[in-house]
Amino acid sequence: MLFILGLILSLFLIRKTLFLIDSLLVQNEIVSYYYLVEGIVVYFLFFEFITLIVQYFKSDFHFPLRYFIYIGITAIVRLIIINHEEPETTLLYTLSILTLSLSLLVTSIVTERKSD
Repeated sequence: MLFILGLILSLFLIRKTLFLIDSLLVQNEIVSYYYLVEGIVVYFLFFEFITLIVQYFKSDFHFPLRYFIYIGITAIVRLIIINHEEPETTLLYTLSILTLSLSLLVTSIVTERKSD
């Protein structure tokens, strides 16, 4: 199922690549810069998930939790870059990044103790 998911994500990545190339080469007035930045953010999100699936197969069918936390943090940072009009939501996003960072710290401490 992960292989099929990787293929589907690869198709979406190719589709988004063609959209970005078309948007950048054809100086269209219809495509706004906001929509273009959102497309770039989604493009890298697809790329991260494909990389995560490849890493799963390379690491003997094991997903380390820290990879999911890294993807969550970068996704929220990208969300802040795109959607930063309301200060309350930006504060909530930063608090969620803090929570994810603390959970990353806790998982690394627990992993170190298990390896000792």
